[in-house]
Amino acid sequence: MGNKLNAKSIKKWISDNAIIVMILLAAVYASTQNKNFYSINNIRNLLSNTAVRFIIACGVSGCLITKGTDLSAGRAVGLAACLSGILMQKASYGDKFYPNLPELPMILILVGVMALCGLLGAINGSVISMLKVPPFIATLGMQQLIYGACLVYTGAIPIGGLRNDYTGLATGYIGTRMLSNLTVIAIAVGLLMWFMYNKTRYGKYMYAIGGNENAAEVAGINVTKSKILIYMVAGLLYGLTGFLVCAKSGGCSVNTGSGWELEAIAGCTIGGVSVNGGVGKITGILVGVLVFEVLKIVLQFLGVESSYTYIAQGLVIIIAVALDLRKYLAKK
Repeated sequence: MGNKLNAKSIKKWISDNAIIVMILLAAVYASTQNKNFYSINNIRNLLSNTAVRFIIACGVSGCLITKGTDLSAGRAVGLAACLSGILMQKASYGDKFYPNLPELPMILILVGVMALCGLLGAINGSVISMLKVPPFIATLGMQQLIYGACLVYTGAIPIGGLRNDYTGLATGYIGTRMLSNLTVIAIAVGLLMWFMYNKTRYGKYMYAIGGNENAAEVAGINVTKSKILIYMVAGLLYGLTGFLVCAKSGGCSVNTGSGWELEAIAGCTIGGVSVNGGVGKITGILVGVLVFEVLKIVLQFLGVESSYTYIAQGLVIIIAVALDLRKYLAKK
């Protein structure tokens, strides 16, 4: 009897996590085709890419848990990256955006771009909760607004000539040469978000709204205030992501972060965040983002053309959502 139960539970786990299993099997196959798959450099690259994607996914997750979404996430990251890059250019750089601007403290610029993105997030939350505009439409409009504003502001000019202390923040390592500063920052963000989701009213209200918004309102939860706060926190995380991405890349443009909201949604969904609301864990999001990044590396090592990777990623997103809906219908 026990063996039957174990077999049934294993089968159910594989069924619920089919995408993770398939991608991990593909990774095993890729490792047999290329001995460099498990190289230190490849693992470092995987961890660094996962770190920045995980931070943006943490922001998007709160929106998804409340049955919303945020399609402006990628463009907010791009705006934060461009502002960070412009303000963190070397004083001696010949093509400096603001030639007479002195070198400002890094923490001041980080707080500034996070505050701006947090404000944009709060506007998203206000439009959604107060004006009752569907999250898809509200954040799609914000996506276009941010992109247009960034184009006008930067003139679509690539931004480079960044200060060494800024780029060193993203490319440096703590202690051993395995854990980068980016990875450590992502771990800190993950721990903070885990605490907020599991030990504070913020998380309690978020899950309650996602589970049943009307019941949450009847129970005395200020749904409007909670949603504004959730989208504002998401914006703060987009600002941090943009700041780090620009430093990691050594430069940026208006197209930095383009499409990252879809990758974040995919990572969240693969990691167990339900599009039906009320369900999602930070640990699951980390696994989902990590697996999605593994998929990209697998396709690269298997020699798949970059154009086809978008097709593969699109299929993964569709399958992940379909499996999530299947689980939801099975519970009903």
